[in-house]
Amino acid sequence: MTQDERYMREALKQARKAYALGEVPIGCVIVYQDKIIGRGYNRRNTDKNTLAHAEITAINRASKKMGDWRLEECTLYVTLEPCQMCAGAIVQARITEVVMGSMNPKAGCGGSILNILEMPEFNHQVQVKRGVLAEECTQMLTIFFKELRVRNKLEKEATKERAFSEQIPEKKKEESVEMKGKMEYNKT
Repeated sequence: MTQDERYMREALKQARKAYALGEVPIGCVIVYQDKIIGRGYNRRNTDKNTLAHAEITAINRASKKMGDWRLEECTLYVTLEPCQMCAGAIVQARITEVVMGSMNPKAGCGGSILNILEMPEFNHQVQVKRGVLAEECTQMLTIFFKELRVRNKLEKEATKERAFSEQIPEKKKEESVEMKGKMEYNKT
């Protein structure tokens, strides 16, 4: 097992924590001098916070550990290609290298849609490795989204059933009032 694979496995452990919360399973670790100094996993829905991405959490924790916002000589391992916000934060933090598992063709800004990490127009560029344990990272995401689609479909059906069952007592109440009215009319 290579060093990159070892640390990507640590990022996958973080992604499993997000998965257990029902979050999109994205995990991240930041390594400095062969030690993990920051960990993070996606908690956007749990925390109700747009900024609660794995990379942002790991950057915050690594910065505290280093006592500096500059994370030079650090390598960030992430299971899914960073979005524009995270890619920008990585550049701003001066992280030296990013190692990605799965690419993100719909929202990735580490080479898929944009490549913020390696833009020569910025004063800092990041070294990038792509595809480390890509199959494992992609498989976790694929399973999560399949399960999410099933869960959403079941919730939608349950909502329809509840709405239907709530209508039945209303109809019975209406029929009862209507019947009562007819009975009183017949008495007169």
